[in-house]
Amino acid sequence: MPIVHVAAAALVDADGRVLVAQRPVGKPMGGLWEFPGGKLEPGETPEDALRRELREELGIELCCVAPAGFASHAYDTFHLILMLFITREWDGSPHGAPIRWLRPHELYALPMPPADLPLLPQLEAMLG
Repeated sequence: MPIVHVAAAALVDADGRVLVAQRPVGKPMGGLWEFPGGKLEPGETPEDALRRELREELGIELCCVAPAGFASHAYDTFHLILMLFITREWDGSPHGAPIRWLRPHELYALPMPPADLPLLPQLEAMLG
């Protein structure tokens, strides 16, 4: 089974809320909410992939990121390694995909991809 590496971001605003984006309907897991990010391209670092993906998806430029946790999940046709980074600084206002800003404990109520779920307690512990 192929291994897919994905970098995702927990953007945290001044009120301690986290941004989640909705996956496009018609794509795999469409309509679910997730931490924004995407697959690493060959030779790309997780941080570079994250900057590229958030520029493309949300129209923002990340200033600095720090590792926040990771998850490993076996889907039917591939195994996903999801690396979550946290940031409180970016340039621009997120736009494009449907987004929501929620407190960490509110994320549990959202329908999310299975790989994202183990990251919720990790994030909640970090943000208190």
